[in-house]
Amino acid sequence: QVQLVESGGGLVQPGGSLRLSCTASGSIASIFALGWYRQAPGKQRELVARITGDGSTYYGDFVKGRFTISRDSTKITVDLQMTSLKPADTAVYYCNAEPRDGAYYQGYWGQGSEITVSS
Repeated sequence: QVQLVESGGGLVQPGGSLRLSCTASGSIASIFALGWYRQAPGKQRELVARITGDGSTYYGDFVKGRFTISRDSTKITVDLQMTSLKPADTAVYYCNAEPRDGAYYQGYWGQGSEITVSS
């Protein structure tokens, strides 16, 4: 079992910045990658960013260089640094632990962090 606890999120003005953090505990060795997915009202959940154990990173097409994902040296905490935020970024953001023996949606999820980008 893996537990994920998120922090950060909230209301931010368009063009502003925000950082989300997620800390994992439990069966850390079973994790292949950590990532962030988001879901806006009426839309499907989509990839924001993910990082594998060897440091490879992957980003959603909408990011366009605005977001950066990173892990600490212990590989139990993942941060998402977001800049130049747009109203279209408004969504609930979920931390995800992708298992070594399955796809990301077969893994574990954080509690969700609401981000609202509005003036």
